Amino acid sequence: MVELKSFENGFEYLELKNDAASAKIALQGAHVFEYKYSDSQDVFWLSENSAFELGSAIRGGVPLCWPAFGLNNPDLPQHGFARTSLFELVSSKELGENATEVVLRLRDSKESLELWNHKFELEFKVRVSDTLTMELKTTNLDANEFKLTQALHSYFRVSEISDAVVKGLKSKPRFDALTNKTFIQKEDISFKEEFDSVFQEVDAEIILEDADARLSVKNEGSSSVVVWNPWLDKCSRMSAMKPTAYREFVCVESANAFEDFKILRPNETHILKATILKQLS
Repeated sequence: MVELKSFENGFEYLELKNDAASAKIALQGAHVFEYKYSDSQDVFWLSENSAFELGSAIRGGVPLCWPAFGLNNPDLPQHGFARTSLFELVSSKELGENATEVVLRLRDSKESLELWNHKFELEFKVRVSDTLTMELKTTNLDANEFKLTQALHSYFRVSEISDAVVKGLKSKPRFDALTNKTFIQKEDISFKEEFDSVFQEVDAEIILEDADARLSVKNEGSSSVVVWNPWLDKCSRMSAMKPTAYREFVCVESANAFEDFKILRPNETHILKATILKQLS
């Protein structure tokens, strides 16, 4: 089942349901803000203070950072403009009793061309089943090439940040955005303070474990992964986030960031894909 719904203020979203799982996707930003199995807690963290209002980014779930990750392009808002742009629903279909798929699309507009002078088509395909598959497809419709950095900025719920461990990034080059230093990661990642790093040359699945669950993230079209937790001081200064929210999530982001940027020539396409599976411990 795919149903178009809205909050009292008119903010629209899609609700997808089948026998295996359910999800909610805002039309603004094609933002997946809920995904859960039947009778189970949401895989993603969503701020209880997050605004569902046009023009305001949703805090939590999976924001789309596009066509720039972070402040990679100083002419664009942080993380680009896709996350506050209205997408259109292109198609929806049932793939049996246990899988549902939707495709949403964003194209260049007068407003986007004022921010970023390139013609494009951006499609986001989401398949909801016992796994969640997200494919972000960029097509260059311009006469000139353009540089692309992007991320599926996934906020994963954890039972307690001090119990969380991220595996699969050992021996990978790590850029620490807090110290501006690059080095080789020597161990699995645990959290005792603010963490903000981009890992390169990632070629295997990432595992997120905590006291309650084990989560697998497999990426395609990407060799960079961002891991982030703001910790107490930054969390208390952030919008739409209570001061203790840092204890409830960790971001493990499928990305094309830093050295993993893409150059798309006219009519070229690139797909960033993430497949997420949550298993009980």
